[in-house]
Amino acid sequence: MHSRRYFLTLALALISLPSLRAQQNSVPAVPGLPPAARSAANSIDAERIRAHVRFLSLDLLEGRGPGTRGDQLAAEYIATQYALSGLQPAGDGGRYFQRVPLMAVHTVEDKTKFSFAPQNGQAIDLAYGTDIVSKDQTGQAAAEIDAPIVFVGYGIVSPEYKWNDYAGVDMHGKIALVIVNEPPSTDEKFFKGKALTYYGRWTYKYEQAARLGAAGVLIIHRTDLASYGWDVVRNSQAIEKSYLQGDPDATLRAAAWIQHDVAQKLLTAAGLGNVDDEIAKAGKPGFKAVELPVRLKGHVESRVRKYDSTNVVGKVAGAAPSGNAVLYSAHYDHLGIDPDAKGDNIYNGAADNGTGCGILLEMARAVAQSTQKPPHDIYIAAVTAEEQGLLGSQYLGMHPPVPAKDITLDLNYDMILPIGVPRSADLGGADRIDFYPTVQAVAKAFDIQLLPDPNPMAGHYYRSDHFSLARVGIPAFSVDEGELFEGHDEAWGQAQFKDFVANHYHQPSDEYRADWDFRGNAKLARFGLVLGWLASEQPHSVEWNAGDEFEAARKKSEAGK
Repeated sequence: MHSRRYFLTLALALISLPSLRAQQNSVPAVPGLPPAARSAANSIDAERIRAHVRFLSLDLLEGRGPGTRGDQLAAEYIATQYALSGLQPAGDGGRYFQRVPLMAVHTVEDKTKFSFAPQNGQAIDLAYGTDIVSKDQTGQAAAEIDAPIVFVGYGIVSPEYKWNDYAGVDMHGKIALVIVNEPPSTDEKFFKGKALTYYGRWTYKYEQAARLGAAGVLIIHRTDLASYGWDVVRNSQAIEKSYLQGDPDATLRAAAWIQHDVAQKLLTAAGLGNVDDEIAKAGKPGFKAVELPVRLKGHVESRVRKYDSTNVVGKVAGAAPSGNAVLYSAHYDHLGIDPDAKGDNIYNGAADNGTGCGILLEMARAVAQSTQKPPHDIYIAAVTAEEQGLLGSQYLGMHPPVPAKDITLDLNYDMILPIGVPRSADLGGADRIDFYPTVQAVAKAFDIQLLPDPNPMAGHYYRSDHFSLARVGIPAFSVDEGELFEGHDEAWGQAQFKDFVANHYHQPSDEYRADWDFRGNAKLARFGLVLGWLASEQPHSVEWNAGDEFEAARKKSEAGK
């Protein structure tokens, strides 16, 4: 039998566990951070994050595919956690939910036909999947295409770089033939040198052509420029693609890619020279768009379904009523269920992005239950349809809970592997805003090395939800762990990420594991809470650096346009 002293000692030890854990993971002293904010950050608990990740990645939620029962269960769970933590609803009609209307399009390959029809000579038939892939963004079940083709180089209109590939061309009802990527440069003042800007992304090519009234776009694929092979393009187009219903920048009847060799056949039929020579010419000042003596003809059949999903948005009221609000975001959707797969067919999405949601929910609790209100309002948004193309966050950016000019910063969390305590972080895009010196100072206090983007050509900044907020002017970046972890060298971290990408990323095996270490998720949550509090406390809003591609959108929002 244990003595009374034993039980007293045990009870004291149990009572002291939270304080001991807080000391082990305590937030460092950061200049300008109020004690209450530091206390709130210290209250963030790795095991609470674990519990959220475990639930959101259960088979019960069926992979959280947008518009499914599992999607609804996840949204209800997140809203319930908001309510338990004390967040105010910030969605539609006094609720936590913001309706996101979506439309899914699947091209019926065996009934879809394309060809090039030159003024002189025979038509060139294109094999769907081998030569061309396409989506009809208009949502029609069937569409006929017969339109002239205009070669517009890279298809870019960029006032800040004094570049306009569409100068002097009326694109209404025509097909834009464009090159993937952007004009090559080593000058960081010209399309950021070797780093990819949004102008180089294929999504921009579609949006810009649609804004100019084009009927379609043919993107010329070349592996070295795209940084991925044709198989990646082919596979991504073979599946259903979702769009926001009524998106004014998604109106193309042919949002298409063509093989490099097919582009050569097209230019030959048009009487032009070698396709690679034309690509080189298009990357130099003085390029002029040219209408080709060739038309694109096509019959496109699509399976179309309309459905709704939801963003889940909550608010922690700040001490001041307006301005300098901070937004925290993470996507809660994943890939759902593959009905044709054998064996395990549920894409649970534990790391991607159960982890980001777990961090979001624990940050929300910590801020909402702080003994001191944040300086200004804090918004927490769990967004849908990220895996469909950042659609939930795009809708949030188009319909923010307060005007974009009143949101000083968005911090996004996406797939934070629970493998230990990070000593480095990838905050790609943080250096684009005037708040970056504060980011650097806080990172140093947290013993976090800030790493440069190891592959700037890949354009990672434009592939996560923060980008949707950036494009409407809100300064934004994602908080991602680096490859250096406590007790390990960088090679160990690199091996962990390589293994996850090779064996679990977007696979049914991305499942919750009891041996995961969530201390790192908690550390990055504390880091983000401190950054957001300091950004909100500034007497002025965070701004983009002069000349940044999103500066104009910020000025437009501040002007109330």
